Amino acid sequence: MNLSYKTQHFLKGVLFFIIAIFFISVVDTICKSFTKELHAIQLVWGYFVGINLVLWIVFFLKGKKLAELRKTNRLQLQIFRPALLVCSISSLFVGLTYLPIAEATAIGFVAPLFITALSVPILKEKVGIHRWSAVIVGLIGVIIIIRPGSDLWHFASIMPLLGAIFFALFQILTRLLSITENTYTTLFFTGLGGLIWSSIIVPFVWVSPSQTHIIIFLLTGVLGALAHLCMISAFDRTEASLLAPYNYTKLIWVAILGYLIFDDIPSHNMWIGAAVIVSAGFYIIYRERKK
Repeated sequence: MNLSYKTQHFLKGVLFFIIAIFFISVVDTICKSFTKELHAIQLVWGYFVGINLVLWIVFFLKGKKLAELRKTNRLQLQIFRPALLVCSISSLFVGLTYLPIAEATAIGFVAPLFITALSVPILKEKVGIHRWSAVIVGLIGVIIIIRPGSDLWHFASIMPLLGAIFFALFQILTRLLSITENTYTTLFFTGLGGLIWSSIIVPFVWVSPSQTHIIIFLLTGVLGALAHLCMISAFDRTEASLLAPYNYTKLIWVAILGYLIFDDIPSHNMWIGAAVIVSAGFYIIYRERKK
């Protein structure tokens, strides 16, 4: 029996999205592997160097000109938004320096809950008791993971949480820009802005990179750019609300990669806490769809 065109479109969108999440998981794993040699901020800087190289190749192949790419009606948002992404990734990478990758990723899953909370003052959206309850439940899931008094309970456990807040703000600005801005214009400012903002702070932690480090910069940048392009392809085929649950496939990828690369075995508390956070996230998605 042949699948309908609409179903095929949806499945292709899901496939592109899961591939994007896999690429992001690989980037996180690679960067965690090198956090003992390079500061997290320098890894972020190298990541954006690689992303820009790939994006300019893509822009060239698609015939995009600089004058077209930089044309925007919301320049201030386009400049400020990449700063939030730099802060988000840097916070996550600092957390990865000290935390198992699965635990750091699970804590970061509270980002959709923060989007709900921050949409009230920024987007002037009305959030009812159901979604506020989901936010509180999600934070309880974080507490279950970091277990106050355990080895995970130190400043590093706060960093993925901080990264989730920055990412929530980044996503809210993305939502605002998507109303009027061209996708490739936003992608252009994301890459270039991320490189400029990270270049401002990287001198404070700079160490001379080796040839291996340069390769890592390029590799993570390529994977990051491919992830962005896969997400664009996914959103072109499927509604964002339908793709949102597949964000949680990242937990599967990082659990596998963490075990294979670092011999990390996620704790029972991590799985319980992650289940609580994911459940809260699914409830938010359900309320959004119902709305």
